[in-house]
Amino acid sequence: MQFGSPSLATATKSTESRAGKAKSTILFFLCGGASHLDTWDMKPNAPLEYRGPFNPIPTSAPGIQLSEHLPLLAKQAHHLALVNSVNGRVNTNDHHAGYYHNLTGHEPDVTFRTLGNDRTPFPDDWPFMGSVIAQRRPRHPNLPNAITLPHKPSRAPYTRPGQFAARLGVEHDPFYVHASHDKPLEFHAPALELQGDVSVDRLTSRHQLLRTVDEGRREFDRYANVNTWTSQQERAMSLLMSSQTTQAFNVAEEPQHVRERYGETVNGMSLLLARRLVEAEVPFITVFWLGAGIGSPLAKKCKSAGSWDTHGSNFDCLKDDLLPEFDRCYSALLEDLQQRGLLDETLVMITSEMGRTPKIGDPRSGGTSGQGRDHWTHCLTDVLAGGGIRGGQTYGTSDRLGEYPADLPVTPADVTKTVYHAMGINDLTAQDSDGRVYNLLDKGRPIVDLF
Repeated sequence: MQFGSPSLATATKSTESRAGKAKSTILFFLCGGASHLDTWDMKPNAPLEYRGPFNPIPTSAPGIQLSEHLPLLAKQAHHLALVNSVNGRVNTNDHHAGYYHNLTGHEPDVTFRTLGNDRTPFPDDWPFMGSVIAQRRPRHPNLPNAITLPHKPSRAPYTRPGQFAARLGVEHDPFYVHASHDKPLEFHAPALELQGDVSVDRLTSRHQLLRTVDEGRREFDRYANVNTWTSQQERAMSLLMSSQTTQAFNVAEEPQHVRERYGETVNGMSLLLARRLVEAEVPFITVFWLGAGIGSPLAKKCKSAGSWDTHGSNFDCLKDDLLPEFDRCYSALLEDLQQRGLLDETLVMITSEMGRTPKIGDPRSGGTSGQGRDHWTHCLTDVLAGGGIRGGQTYGTSDRLGEYPADLPVTPADVTKTVYHAMGINDLTAQDSDGRVYNLLDKGRPIVDLF
């Protein structure tokens, strides 16, 4: 249902009683740019060349309709808050800038336009929201405060900006855990894998740890601050020695019926691992949707890298491949968190680097005949659930064609501030290396009406 703005007294009471109580956040990022028009913000009354062939279906939340290809999620819609008025417009309309904008809340600077895909992460970039929260929360006794899986978008030298701690310091970078389509039950951290005859017992001395990770020290040589290097040593030792680390990452020990409910794909098992990390009280977990990859049948079908970047055959790619897997694993996550009593204290957020063009037909895949949707950063939908969010609502609207925000427009800065608000992070001041105070995100404000 569509909610307007409550009275100041109501908003204040709601904010005080519900917001700021999330203990963890799961960010589910749909890499490639998911179509808002074919999932959350359907336009059944728009001309056919905009609305496409999909039909909306009713859900468990009165007044909210979702795509017919999200039947499992439709039963969970009473948990959802759909923010349909996110204006993510950036000056390049591409992936790098879209990642940066939606992961940090900061508008991409001019270098994203001048460098394009060569615009790699910079040390003085604004930090990833997960790194900010990780830095603000008390240190977890056994696990990193921010964990990202099942991959790092994208492969070097085109690594996406926005997913790192940057100016906050590398000690606050997310800890990356990898998995693959071939072995979706196996998660590993490349930086901490033991080689040859090196066992955990042999890592009990600080000297042995230094010898074991000597190959990786080249990466750390660029950290001039000795304290940073020491903290990386301690972090590695803590993780390698902790039985809790091994246990948390072992999704294979989950009952078969639970794994099947999520779907034993790499994305399904990543969300299952995210739930396990919430149980382990990790503050911030990011799941980047792992696409089929360049050269795969899905990539050829969608004229992309095999993810949500549906330049060609948008509707077949969604109907046959992307939406069924997404519907299964995401609905399972919400259901699982709710049944375990964890949803109220876990914020679950879905975003992407952009939406897709409302008018069907991407020139790079043959125009109208290719049935693709191109990049569209002017409007997208973000989805929030749990963590004090009032479910069963929409916030804001797009125009009749889904091209631009119409009512209650917001920006990625507002959404990022909303995540901070849910996690109880109110102080966003930091100091640079010279001791000068600055604000980590001075634009935007939390969308308190959602709580």
